[in-house]
Amino acid sequence: MRIRSALLAASLPITLAACATMGSPSPVDVTRFVEPSATARLGTGTAFVEAAPGSPEDGLAMSPYISAVASQLNRIGYRETARGTADQVVQVRIQRSQIDAQGRRSPVSVGVGGSTGSYGSGLGLGLGINLGGGGGGPRIATQLGVMIRDRATNEVLWEGRADFDAPAASRYATPAGSAQVLADAVFQNFPGNNGETVSVEVPE
Repeated sequence: MRIRSALLAASLPITLAACATMGSPSPVDVTRFVEPSATARLGTGTAFVEAAPGSPEDGLAMSPYISAVASQLNRIGYRETARGTADQVVQVRIQRSQIDAQGRRSPVSVGVGGSTGSYGSGLGLGLGINLGGGGGGPRIATQLGVMIRDRATNEVLWEGRADFDAPAASRYATPAGSAQVLADAVFQNFPGNNGETVSVEVPE
């Protein structure tokens, strides 16, 4: 994957990504929010990964995303442990939808996390969404949100958001395929710059 970086002004909404061709996955748009005072605590210590509170589906449907996030956490320096002994709790939320040829969306049942409730949501950036459509078959859009909290205080230390879409017949439209792509992208160059949005190309 290669990154095209574009720092967006915090007062402006994220510009929606250009429509991808129907045969290719779109780039992954990634935005990270970093609590400045928490930088030294990120990427070290122990962590427990779970579905975000309020997720209607937190079992098998969420499993590929939780596993992919856990793998990335291990790569960047965390050690997984039980929730009660973890330094930090990592909460994962997912939303998937089908996009028809006219750009209309309908939900795909996989699991939708609860509200973000973080400082990042107050920056006015919002979550970018790649809009497919424009002819051809349907596409599946997947949005991943990851929040790292201090277990003792529940303070949000870091939040990452990533979304992309792919043709419904593509391997990237499956939970397993999209989980790997989104987790790789959201943790690339961790922790990232606060409020910065980058676009990560997906290999076809």
